[in-house]
This record gives sequence, structure tokens and C-alpha cells, in this order.
Amino acid sequence: MRQSTGEERDAAQDEIPVEAGDPAQAGIPAQAGGGSGGDDGSGDRPAEAGGGSAKRKRTLRIVRWTALGVALAVVAAGGVGWFYYEHLNDNIRKGALNLGDKQLDRAVANAEGQRPLNILLLGSDSRIGKENQDLGGARDDADRPPLADVEMLVHISADRSNMSVISVPRDTRVTIPKCTDPDSGKVYRATTSQIINTSLANGGPGCTVATWEELTGIPVDHFMMIDFSGVVNMADAVGGVPVCVDANVYDDKSGLRLPKGTHTVKGQQALQWLRTRHGFEDGSDIGRTHAQHLYMNSMVRQLKAGTKLSDPAQLTGLAEAATKALTVDKDLGSVKKLYDLADDIKRVPSGRITMTTMPWIADPQDPDAHVIPKPGDADKLFSLVRNDIALDGKDKKKAEDGATGTAPASARTNIPVTVFNGTGTVVLPPATGRGADIAALLVKQGFAKAVSDSTPRAQADTTITYPRAAQRGDALTVAKALGLPETAVRLSPEVQQITLVVGGDWREGTVYPNSDVPAPDASSSASASPSPDAKNGARKPGDNKAPESSDPLNGDDKSACMKVNSLNRW
Repeated sequence: MRQSTGEERDAAQDEIPVEAGDPAQAGIPAQAGGGSGGDDGSGDRPAEAGGGSAKRKRTLRIVRWTALGVALAVVAAGGVGWFYYEHLNDNIRKGALNLGDKQLDRAVANAEGQRPLNILLLGSDSRIGKENQDLGGARDDADRPPLADVEMLVHISADRSNMSVISVPRDTRVTIPKCTDPDSGKVYRATTSQIINTSLANGGPGCTVATWEELTGIPVDHFMMIDFSGVVNMADAVGGVPVCVDANVYDDKSGLRLPKGTHTVKGQQALQWLRTRHGFEDGSDIGRTHAQHLYMNSMVRQLKAGTKLSDPAQLTGLAEAATKALTVDKDLGSVKKLYDLADDIKRVPSGRITMTTMPWIADPQDPDAHVIPKPGDADKLFSLVRNDIALDGKDKKKAEDGATGTAPASARTNIPVTVFNGTGTVVLPPATGRGADIAALLVKQGFAKAVSDSTPRAQADTTITYPRAAQRGDALTVAKALGLPETAVRLSPEVQQITLVVGGDWREGTVYPNSDVPAPDASSSASASPSPDAKNGARKPGDNKAPESSDPLNGDDKSACMKVNSLNRW
């Protein structure tokens, strides 16, 4: 299968000397040893733990940050003083997390009160500034809004035992929600005719976040964005990353030229690797995402093995380069918060990291240029992440958080249930009266204490949560009455009694949609938001592993080597 190359229609974006669109693609990782700045969007920023007293001089640890921007985890230690710490904070650019009218509720905490983290990594193809123009070419594009040509969602599990990464090809046609530019106040209308990388031009990264929430149903907690110069500066500051090609490769668009074998790339060569599209596989954006995954995994292994950043001067340079290269959401906009994030990431073993690309099919509206999510497989991938299930299939079966049985402890008439209407999505309004309707249905079925709560909620999946292990049997009784699967029932200390949130997968009817209902024809809509039936049919109990069509790559796989496009060999 081929993915749309978009050469004919997006030449201006993609091939500006290099593929303008690609640039960012390199994104994410870009850095090799220590912070990871992706070429386009992966961010890399050091995290310095700052402070220190006069007596301790410069003893504070600093930048153990994460190249999460893509590969995810930079670790370095060093020392700096308080004033320099504040200087680094001032370097970091910040923006609004979500520019849509609505956003999804945060993921529910698990039995231990831990939450998963979802970070959107973006690579910008901005030509602003001489350095970005020299690296990306296309000076004529200096005044146009940048595009997000590299987009990866990094999911860190609630217990920090595993990490999943989903790349979406830049040429994916999606629903881009209505967004409002926070600076100019300009309103961008919702559209189903554009590809996902253009969402960045609709006011900034917050519109891309809104687009991802509509596409996947996954709530995004933070974003990180980096541009061309940030990728190169970070790569230079850290060293190099080993990559492999199965033949001699030369891509005159990106400038990448390597003989067959394994090589350590850094600086501008790292940017070329991350941006190259024509050089690998079928010459499409799909091959580029695979090259980025190989780079990221390699970088993470290298960082975990120990970096060469032992010189304080090197660390200072890395901290400076990373913080200047980074744009993040306001809640993540400090070195301390970045450090804390990196600390979470470094706890994940490389063997529990899984890199994937959204399963896709050719876009019926423009099959030679664009793709859309593959029905069923894409839905399954998104569902696994929404439910905090590791993509490697290695999650241990939980003994249900201390519950020893599933028999109800109470009669239906004595089981309190609070019902919320969470059917609204980023684009669709809530289905009117769903909370009240389902509460009334429960009352008819004998749950006399079922009531609705009109507090606005928004989530993709219908869930039932309960606060104590002893209530699991009662919660399962509620689920069975509504036709909900056992996987929808979860223990969470966040609720005070059994709580049902009717999600976007159940917008109508009195029985939860049958999981055997086939997914609708993908050609009928550009929106990637899974329909109720598609979501429910995407993943069955026990089917807890990324689909093969997502090309999963394990973080410990050292044998990965990029297949060179036959048209770009020398």
C-alpha cells in the first residue's frame, strides 16, 4: 500500500528546498544525546532543577530533561544558580493548550489515584528567522503561518510502566474544529476538507490539540513544539544518534546522503534524517514517520545508557538551546515542570516503549495526495490509548484493585448511581438529555437511587467508576443492566459513589451499541472521530495490542533499519 505523497498538490509545502512540510517532520527527536528536540516537533528541553544556596554554590541538578519531543527522555545533570534558572524559564515560549470551543475531560485516575499523561509533540516548519530559512529553504514562505508537519502523541501510562507513541501522517484529512486565535481574536471555521498539518495555522498549537482530541477522543494534557533551528541546535548540543539504512540513500529534497549501514547523525544531518520523505520506503509521509521512530528509539536507548554530557559547559549550552527552541502550553512552561515530566518518562523501560503510526487508507476524495484513518484499526489504536492499555500487549492482568468477587453487595434499589451526559465532542454538541434519559432508564430497571447531574462532561467512551473495591459488584450490576462491557467499569478514588458518564460512543438509544456492529464506510466522511459503532467494535476484551497495520516498533529493537526508496539510491 502506498500513502499519499501529496507531491502534486502540496509541492509548495513539502518540497521547499527540502519539503517544507517535512521539515518539521524531522521533528520530534532531533537530538541525540540529551534533550531531544525533534525536528519539527518534538520537543526537547532540558529541565533543570534549579536553585541552590550560596554555600552549595552551583550544586543543583539541572537539565535532566527529556527529548520527549520525541524520543522522550533526556537525562543530564549539572548545576546552575537561581538566576540562570529564571533565565531559562524566560527562554521558554508559551501558548494556550486548546483553542477550540470545547475540550475533553482529563483521563480518570486509576485505583491508586494516578493519571496517564498525553503530550502532543509538534514539529513546526516555520521559516521565521534567518536560521530557519537557511535550514528549511523557501524564503518566500517566511511570512506564512507555520504548518505542523510532525505530529506525535506520547502517552505515558498512569503507573509509568509503559509509553505509547502515535504518529499521524501530515497528509491526513481530518475534521479541524472551529478555533479562535488568542492574540488576534480571529475565528477559523470548522472544516473537513483540510489535512491535519494546516491546523497549526489556525491560531497556533492549541488548534492542533483540539484537532487531535476530535480525531482520537484522547484528552491532551500538554503540547511541545520545536522548529528547524531548535532541532539542529539540540542535536549539536548533545552528540549524535545511530541510525541505519539498508542501501545507499540520497534525497536531494532534504539533502540526506548516507551509504548503506549504520551511522551516527547529528546537527543538520539529524534534521535531514528526520525530514526525509522521498528517501525511504514508498517516498511518502508514512516512511518518514518510521524513520522518526527509529531515531527516537535509538536516542532513548543512548540516553538511558548514559550520555556524554558530563561537562557543565555542555549542559549549560544544552539548557540554553533547548529552552530557546521550545514552545509549550502554559501549564508546562517552566524548567521545573519539564524536569518533573522528564522524571516520569525516564522511569519507563525502553522495552516498554511502543512507536506506532495511525493505520490509514487512501482518502477517497483525493487518493493520490491524502489519507484518512483506517476504519476499525485506527479506532482500536485510539481506544487502547484512551483506556490506558499498553500497545505492546504486555500489561499484566489486574486482580481488579483488591476486589475478590463481583457479586453485588446491595439490591438494585439501594445502589446510588449518578449519571452525567458526556456525549459532546470537540465538534459535536452534547446529545440532548442523555444523562436524564439513562438515569430514568435505570430507575425503571429498579435502580431507585439513580439520578442525573447536569454538570457538563465530555469523553469519548462511556464509563462506570466506583470509589471502593467492595462496590465493584454493584458497578457491574449497573453495567450489565445497560449492556456495557466489563472493561467500561473502573475503580477510581476520584468519585464518591458509582458514577456513569454517557460518552460520545452512545449518543442515542437505551441499549449500549452492540460491539458486533460493523464500522461505517470510511469514505462517507473526512472526520476521523470514531462513530459509536466503530468505537465499540474496535476493541474486544482481551484484544489488547496495537494492530499490525500501525507498524509497531519496540524501544529495544536494535535491528530496525530503514528501507531505502529504490528511486533514491546511489
